[in-house]
Amino acid sequence: MKLKTLIVDDEPPARARLASLLAEIEDVQLVGEGANGREALELTMDLSPDVVLLDVRMPDMDGLETARRIATMSEPPAVIFTTAYDQYAVNAFEAQAAGYLVKPIRKDKLAAALAACRRLTRPQIARAELANAPAAPRRSHIPVRRRDGIKLIPLGEIRCFVADQKYTTVRHDGGEDLIEDSLRHLEDEFAGNFVRIHRSALVSVPHLERIERDPDGQYYVRLKGVPDRLTVSRRMAGDLRERFRL
Repeated sequence: MKLKTLIVDDEPPARARLASLLAEIEDVQLVGEGANGREALELTMDLSPDVVLLDVRMPDMDGLETARRIATMSEPPAVIFTTAYDQYAVNAFEAQAAGYLVKPIRKDKLAAALAACRRLTRPQIARAELANAPAAPRRSHIPVRRRDGIKLIPLGEIRCFVADQKYTTVRHDGGEDLIEDSLRHLEDEFAGNFVRIHRSALVSVPHLERIERDPDGQYYVRLKGVPDRLTVSRRMAGDLRERFRL
């Protein structure tokens, strides 16, 4: 398996340099590039990279804060900091970085840092075991934990799943509940019944009432029984249009 890698740096020449080095390293796949911390978070959610090559000094949200937020995700990638300054090393490792490379970055140093990231994380091990195991029957209910015990929500009553940091909100006929399942796991398990409209939202296809588009080209979906409309990300709009032939 190739190591899916995301580059985040506010300087285009630095991104181009890293992309060039990655192209020379075996079993590494560049899946995307971002220019700031907010793009790093969005692309990490959308692309599920194994490794993020992250610059420390960036405007708006610096690399250290970005790494701390990435670490709170349900299946965080490894983070390797890339910077022209070495005084951030201690803070970088406090932010749970897997590596720290000082610019100008050499190919051998980058390759060694990426090799160290090849150790399987727990989610990767679980996915590998799941891929090699006999297919389990798909659940017909989603269990949610409440004060008075476990409540089973029928899949047919669920309108959407909305992710927020470590938890996922289930919106259903009876209200809302929190579960720990990741959107990626839910999307894989219930493919066909739910469609992703945003990096943090899956909606029920049977409950899809209509898809709207405003004058600016922004798409939204409306679900039966849900008063507010849900935003479709521009990244997902193309897939949605193709699926429903809009």
